[in-house]
Amino acid sequence: MAVLCACGVPTQPRPVAIARGELPLGLLSPSTTSTTLGGPRSSVASVEVFFVSGDHLVPVVRSIPRPPSLDNALGALLAGPSLTESAQGIRSAISQDTIVLSTRLDRGQAVINLSEAFAGVEGLDQILAVGQLVFTATGLPDVAAVLFDLNGQPVAVPSADGSLVTAPVTRADFAPLLSSSNL
Repeated sequence: MAVLCACGVPTQPRPVAIARGELPLGLLSPSTTSTTLGGPRSSVASVEVFFVSGDHLVPVVRSIPRPPSLDNALGALLAGPSLTESAQGIRSAISQDTIVLSTRLDRGQAVINLSEAFAGVEGLDQILAVGQLVFTATGLPDVAAVLFDLNGQPVAVPSADGSLVTAPVTRADFAPLLSSSNL
């Protein structure tokens, strides 16, 4: 002799409102957990890349593959501002034709090797372009300073005051370029 037993949830043709008093205890209490995109198990990381608004640098968050790398952060920077950002007056001082030929990192110092197109930017835009690269690169935890090469050859770059330097540059060298809302 076999006995069959089944249980199930009855179905209804449409949703039915449940009275507040019939809800399980704590269901309507505020949640103490949160979900963060780009968390430890995510395949993407958030980084700040720096663009130009007026004559100042402004940070913009971008998603790049995890673990974050200098190459991917610079790639996000060279991709330029989004259409929405552009409509808000955000731009890049880096020439659209600029290519990162290579990067290397040694004891916290990055060397960014750029194509000749980078040299075509002059005046304040050249200072802003260098600042964009420095702030974006040094936003990564393993980069403290940046040196620049142009087509594989070391090159002097302007600091925020316009003086040419061949030594590694840091955020401090370009701090005057930050928008006052980012200080």
